[in-house]
Amino acid sequence: MAGTLDVKGRDIEIAKLVPLNERRIGLEKSRGYRKILCSIRAVGLIEPLCVFEEDGHYVILDGYLRYLACKELGVTRVPCLVRGTKEAYTYNRMVNQLSGYQEMRMLRRALEKLGESEIAEVFGLRTIRYRLSPTLLKKVHPDVAKAFEEDLISRNAARDLACVKPERQAEIVREMRRTGEFSLKFIRAQVLKTDPQNLLPGALKRMAWTKDAARQKDLVESLREAEQQHDFYTGLYRQYTTDLVRMVPYVRMIVTNPRLAEYLSEHHPSVLQDFSSIVLEPGAAPG
Repeated sequence: MAGTLDVKGRDIEIAKLVPLNERRIGLEKSRGYRKILCSIRAVGLIEPLCVFEEDGHYVILDGYLRYLACKELGVTRVPCLVRGTKEAYTYNRMVNQLSGYQEMRMLRRALEKLGESEIAEVFGLRTIRYRLSPTLLKKVHPDVAKAFEEDLISRNAARDLACVKPERQAEIVREMRRTGEFSLKFIRAQVLKTDPQNLLPGALKRMAWTKDAARQKDLVESLREAEQQHDFYTGLYRQYTTDLVRMVPYVRMIVTNPRLAEYLSEHHPSVLQDFSSIVLEPGAAPG
C-alpha cells in the first residue's frame, strides 16, 4: 500500500527516458499526437509524464506521445512523476484533462504563433472559432465567467446560461453553488424554469435541446428530484446540528467530572476523545 503513495516530482533529462514497450510505427502521424504537439508548442507540457527508475534510466509508464512531442520540439528536460515501483502504477488512473477555459487560453496563445486553419487541422476540425469563445464571456454575467474559469461549468453550459438575462444568470450560479450541482442537465432545467421576462428574446429558439418536449420534461423532473434531495439533506443536517447542540451540556458534564473522565480514560479512551472534541477547544484536557 505504501508503494502507491511513493511518488516524487522532478525534471528529468529527456535522454534518460525510455519507453516501457515498443510502439507501432507511424504513431507520430496520428491525430492524437498532432494535437499533443500543438498543445506543447503553444503552452508547454501541462501534464507530467509518469515514470519509474530502472538501471539508471526512467521507464515511461504514461506519456509516450508527450515524450515524442517533446523530443521533436527539442525539449531537453521534462517534468515527471517518479513512481517508487512499476507495480504500484494503475493504468486506469484519473487523468486531468484541459478545462474549456484552459483550452480556450491554449488556442489563443497558439494563434500568436500559428494560423487558425493550421491549428484546426491539428485538432482535426474545420474551424476552432467556436472553441475560442470570442464573445461568449462578454455575454455572460461575471459570476458565470468565473464558474467557467474555475472549470465548474462547461462551454456549453455557459452558452446556455447566456439565454437568460445577467441577473438571472447570477441567480442560477448562486443556486448551483448552494446545492453543489453544476451539471449541464441542472443548468438547462434552471433555464427552462426561468420567468419569460428574464429570458433574452429568441435565445432559446436557437438551442436544439429546447425543441424536444420529452427532453424538457425530463429536465424539469430531474430538477425537481435534485431540489427534493437537497431539501432532505439540508433538513437532516439541521436536525443533526440541533441534536448536537442539545447534547453538548450533558457531554460537558461528563468530561469535566474527574471520576467519569478517569473511568472513560481507562475503559473507553476513544469515547472520551470524541466527547472532548465536541465540547473542548483543540488541545485542552478535561477538567
